[in-house]
Amino acid sequence: MRWKGRRVSDNVEDRRGGGGAKAGGISILGLVIAFIAWKFFGVDPQMAYQATKQVTSGSQSQSASAIQNPTPQQQEASQFVGTVLADTEDTWTQIFQQQGATYTPPKLVMFSGAVESGCGTAESAMGPFYCPADQKVYIDTEFFKDMRTQMGISGEQNKTELTTQDEAGDFAQAYVVAHEVGHHVQNLLGISSQVQKARQQATQAQGNQLSVRLELQADCFAGVWANHTQQRTQFLDQGDVEEAMDAAQKIGDDYLQKKARGTVVPDSFTHGTSQQRMQWFQTGLKTGDVNQCDTFKASI
Repeated sequence: MRWKGRRVSDNVEDRRGGGGAKAGGISILGLVIAFIAWKFFGVDPQMAYQATKQVTSGSQSQSASAIQNPTPQQQEASQFVGTVLADTEDTWTQIFQQQGATYTPPKLVMFSGAVESGCGTAESAMGPFYCPADQKVYIDTEFFKDMRTQMGISGEQNKTELTTQDEAGDFAQAYVVAHEVGHHVQNLLGISSQVQKARQQATQAQGNQLSVRLELQADCFAGVWANHTQQRTQFLDQGDVEEAMDAAQKIGDDYLQKKARGTVVPDSFTHGTSQQRMQWFQTGLKTGDVNQCDTFKASI
């Protein structure tokens, strides 16, 4: 993925220097893979926080600030995330303008360990998430290492931050950012609030199905981002799309449930199957059309 030399967004807040709270006696690497990946693209951070809190009840929140003397890897992580965020800004600004609307971009918060968000205290174990209360995307870049080491998603296994420009796995990481920004777009369009209201009147199984459709739409929106960015910048290298497909395949509910416990319970799905996630990302990537991302009317 060719990302260097382009605009870097100024909507990035670097809070990695304050050291945030660490889970009492529990590291990210010690958590169950299925739990981490379940929250890899979580749309409801308040629920995720409560789940994580039960495991990490010994943690205490601390303030966080930017790294004072960042390493080259940490600097590159910030530049990478900022560039991908800028690409999402360019994409969605154009799309909103075509609809006669104004796009308000989210802030992206980089943190380490734990962070205070508008949705409560967030732990690294939750994975990247979007908080609608403060309209911010939260990412602990160490999670990308866990993507590679624990989940086997493309990339080298011995890096402590994001992969560099010439290494595998960068497009899969960009896909993560674009997916979370997709949730921000859903929030701006009022889709998230409609789904939340519908959930309150639904059974557990029906609510899970609504969550699946919300997540698949965010996958499709991530594909729309990739399509528009490719048209503007020709940033894709050979194998990049396969990286994203690898990521989507390994965060499908069926894949994770089978890996964690050997059985699959479709009624408990909240993010969609591997095939569904790959299909909807590809829909957005191939068409670049948000109108093709209506997962709520489509047969999924």
